[in-house]
Amino acid sequence: MLHGTWPAGFAGLADLVRRCEGLRRTAALPGADHRALLDAAFAELEAATEALTKLAEAGEDPDAASAGPGWLSTERGLLRAVFQHAPAALFVLEQDGTIRRANGKAGELIGTPPGYATGKPLTAFADPPSRAVLDSHLAAAARTGTGRQLECTLLGPAGPAGVTLAVSPIALRDDTRLLVAAATPRAAAGRAGPAGAAGPAGAAGPAGAAGPAGAAGPAGAVEAMTRRMDMVTSVTRLLLDNSTFSEAVTLQRCARLLAGTIASWVIVDVEREGLLRRQFVVGPDGGPASGLTRTVRAVDPEPGTVPARVYSAGRPVLLAHAGDPGVLGAGADGTPLALLLGVVSLLSVPITDGGTTYGVLTLARGRAAGSFQIADLALAEELGRHLGVAIRVDRMFRHRSSVAEALVGSLLPARMPDVGWLDLSAAYLPASEGLEVSGDFYDVFPISGGWAVTIGDVCGKGQEAAAMTAAARHAIRVLAHWNPDPADVLAKVNEVMLAGDYEDRFVTAKLAYLHRSRGGVLVTLASAGHPGPALVRPDGRVDLLSGGGLPLGLFPEAEPGGETIELAEGDLLCFYSDGVTDARNADLVYFEDRLADELASLAGRSAAETARTVQGLVTSFSSGELRDDMTILVAKVKAVADPGAPAGR
Repeated sequence: MLHGTWPAGFAGLADLVRRCEGLRRTAALPGADHRALLDAAFAELEAATEALTKLAEAGEDPDAASAGPGWLSTERGLLRAVFQHAPAALFVLEQDGTIRRANGKAGELIGTPPGYATGKPLTAFADPPSRAVLDSHLAAAARTGTGRQLECTLLGPAGPAGVTLAVSPIALRDDTRLLVAAATPRAAAGRAGPAGAAGPAGAAGPAGAAGPAGAAGPAGAVEAMTRRMDMVTSVTRLLLDNSTFSEAVTLQRCARLLAGTIASWVIVDVEREGLLRRQFVVGPDGGPASGLTRTVRAVDPEPGTVPARVYSAGRPVLLAHAGDPGVLGAGADGTPLALLLGVVSLLSVPITDGGTTYGVLTLARGRAAGSFQIADLALAEELGRHLGVAIRVDRMFRHRSSVAEALVGSLLPARMPDVGWLDLSAAYLPASEGLEVSGDFYDVFPISGGWAVTIGDVCGKGQEAAAMTAAARHAIRVLAHWNPDPADVLAKVNEVMLAGDYEDRFVTAKLAYLHRSRGGVLVTLASAGHPGPALVRPDGRVDLLSGGGLPLGLFPEAEPGGETIELAEGDLLCFYSDGVTDARNADLVYFEDRLADELASLAGRSAAETARTVQGLVTSFSSGELRDDMTILVAKVKAVADPGAPAGR
């Protein structure tokens, strides 16, 4: 219809369009010879180039013509249509191999819209083992100006696809030189690709990996969304089940969960002392992957690599087609890590709690897994935030745990003193590990002419209880140094507790003065609401002493109870907190009912063995579920020398 308006040089353009339409229809027929169609398409492309050359030689100004006669715009539109609807996959490349234009068939081949491919190197869409070969052929075609043909593997929506690539240099009228690359699937041409290059259609990568958006239609999109939601749920459950509160365990478990599900390789880098260090690398199980894992783990992120850039900027990076082999740096021998791992798509996000960046989570996919999409980026960012919060909680727990351990260490003696005539030992086990500071305390210290043994328990836990524990312990130590009466010491400690701002807290305590005498050891006991101790004779007789008295810190008129007992060689005093007596089993039976019998069976044992055995019995009896902190202090009388001899310490 427009033929009458065309210049003479364009008289055959209508036939060109007609023939191209015929080629396009033929390509869709079963059994079509794609190699022959490719040759024909090149012939038609040459015809279109010849027509444009004639137009240039006629002195036509394309820019002016586009604003003037409509026939030139029409012809350009027809030529674009010829390119876009050509039955072969066509790429127009710059001299350096960067894609300038890609037609519809090319977009279908690589699984992305043609506009997305523009500006990216063609090698980015090739299987890593094919990239170097393709790069060399493109450079040779650009350098020599002669066509090249090679076989390579491109990454498509269904995985790697073997193609025959024909590269032809072209020159425009302004001396601009370009390359045209036409790709024909080898399978369609009746050829088999390299072993393992293509794989079956639709071959899956990691379980749950989502291919290019829309590749599987609406049903595939819903399935991919469901997998991503399941992944978030699985990671959340894993983090909530982190009973160890170990940062390393958290990161390693999460990396193992992600590897093989949404990524082929998972790399975790964590900031240590201001530098980004490689923490974990998890990939496919067994085979060569094990050696690759060690190789990658041995290399910390280098400046300029994707993980380093993500950590520095605090922003994620998505490389749907990772064409640069240096994105992960290089190994010790200089080989790019991305090339070793076969990385074709990369996703890297900061591990952050929203305020602090702790490291970087990097996910990589191999050739059969498809490319990462925007939805995968959103999933990875959410996982990065989950891990950031988990690390913050783990570090907070460890900090509070170390503070609690330091406080407990300051409230308990570092070791038992060496007393020549006493065998001393202690055992301590908190009911809750880590976060809360125990209210139990014990101490053994010298007094005038002998030794003092004290044990106590403060109501409650935490820093307030620790403060009261420290006050009670040190008050007893100071007052006992000057006061020969243990009951009077506890009475004055009560005044100290009442004067302190400890709200409704109170302290139970037992204080014993031990002095050598001609008959053995004289013990003067004072009690302020604390249980025990138990007196164990070498023949197995056991007396559970009470002592009475009111707890300290409640009433001004509290009067500690007291008693005096004589110990002979081999006699043993077992002091304990109510964590021992209040321990109970599944039948709600209290260990207090078994204490005397158990101690009787331990008659004659050393102080250390007695303390250790009682602790084990209580723990086993309660199945490890202590109701309160357990403190045991044992003093056993050794051979008693002449009381006139030096006291010995």
